[in-house]
Amino acid sequence: EVRLVESGGGLVQAGGSLRLSCVISGSTFDTSTVAWFRQAPGKERQGVSCLSTSNGMTHYPDSLEGRFTISTDNAKKTVFLQMNNLKPEDSALYTCATFPSGPAFALIMDYPSSVSGYWGNGTPVTVSS
Repeated sequence: EVRLVESGGGLVQAGGSLRLSCVISGSTFDTSTVAWFRQAPGKERQGVSCLSTSNGMTHYPDSLEGRFTISTDNAKKTVFLQMNNLKPEDSALYTCATFPSGPAFALIMDYPSSVSGYWGNGTPVTVSS
């Protein structure tokens, strides 16, 4: 059974930083695409980053202004999301996912429900002003 468990969320003031972690078990890690998403109440789910564990390529939406960084520890099957200079609008439930087939980044970011993957339950992030 594939399982993803996120951690590291919490309450932080604007301008602060958080590092989220996602431990993945029950699947091959180093041939997949992993990604982070977020969803705030009343808003659509948004892809914030993805990474190919086979070659290390990454993608971020321009709207994040370079504030987030995704990375992995393949040996520990863990994916991280370093979030810097957080803003109140970053407040959301952050969820990680893995896509064993390694689909295109754009497809993952824009239409994640259209590709086969596994999802965690998320870790909430609240940024106060």
